[in-house]
Amino acid sequence: MNVFSHPEFDNHEQVCFLTDPKTGLKAIVAVHNSSRGPALGGCRMYPYASDEEALRDVLRLSKGMTYKSALANLDLGGGKSVIIGDPRQHKTEELMEAMGRCLEQLGGRYIAAEDSGTSVPDLKVMGRCTTQVAGVDAHIGFDGKPSDGDPSPATAYGTFVGLKAAVQHKLGRTDLTGLKVAVQGIGNVGYRLARHLHEAGAQLWVYDIHQDQMDRAVEEFGATPVSAEEILTLPVDVVAPCALGAVLNDTSIPQLQAKVVAGAANNQLERPDHDALLMQHGILYAPDFVINAGGIIDVFHGRTGYEPEKVRAHVETIGDTLSEIFTRSDRDSRPTGIIANELAEERFDFVPSQQDGSLAKAG
Repeated sequence: MNVFSHPEFDNHEQVCFLTDPKTGLKAIVAVHNSSRGPALGGCRMYPYASDEEALRDVLRLSKGMTYKSALANLDLGGGKSVIIGDPRQHKTEELMEAMGRCLEQLGGRYIAAEDSGTSVPDLKVMGRCTTQVAGVDAHIGFDGKPSDGDPSPATAYGTFVGLKAAVQHKLGRTDLTGLKVAVQGIGNVGYRLARHLHEAGAQLWVYDIHQDQMDRAVEEFGATPVSAEEILTLPVDVVAPCALGAVLNDTSIPQLQAKVVAGAANNQLERPDHDALLMQHGILYAPDFVINAGGIIDVFHGRTGYEPEKVRAHVETIGDTLSEIFTRSDRDSRPTGIIANELAEERFDFVPSQQDGSLAKAG
């Protein structure tokens, strides 16, 4: 398994392979760029089919965090970590403690936060062995409700704000009553996004790999459950990918009937040119690393002094940033992801790799 010649390697500053035979820990940490500050990003736990798949994911995700933090005007760099394993079967306190010990050895270059397959309690267990965790302190959240540090509410709210900006730009409507939205993935973020949409009057179609999560959305929001094969191809106004990445590809894009793609999943594009392919099909794409930045904004403020109204205002700038990207894209007839990349690269020490590393080109 090559790293330096890997197609997703983009001048990453550090890639660490972490193991602990006693607990079975197998993990990878990637620091992409730290020119704006320490690399902060989620710790994902997932049953990757191969070590290569895990490496690909962590390289792509860490790079995305660099761009995400820059566009959100945060003094943070980009990093990510992945633990190989099924969180429903293999997660133990001993394994989380082992991950904490490994993170501590990195000397503060990477700070872990919650992600798919991990939770605030997991981060607190890691925190027994390291200070390099974030989003674990209880406070009053941006929405005025008690929070244990979980950034999911802010991620979902930012995605909702961004979705509204995309709908206004593409469909010319500010009222979401009757808007048809297909939400792929009803986990922590997707469920909260669905709730915001339901409260705004939208009609929902949902899919999730876990039946209980899909059932909850049906019961609480009157959502229509559909299959994995149907969720992206329905005759709706908006598709909101909120699960894993690479769902926008050669097969799915020609089948999309929605005019807007606006969801919280990371790395939604399978290949670089899929951004342009969406544009060719007349579909407005809200770049994922822009629209899903609410969580990193929330975590950042948790480390610097949490003021709910200040956090809410910061998260709501996601809509303004996307509107600027959409306007420039229309003006220049260039894909939204490329425009977003350029805006981000103006804000950090960007050095192109051999692959000419921009985020859209990385997917």
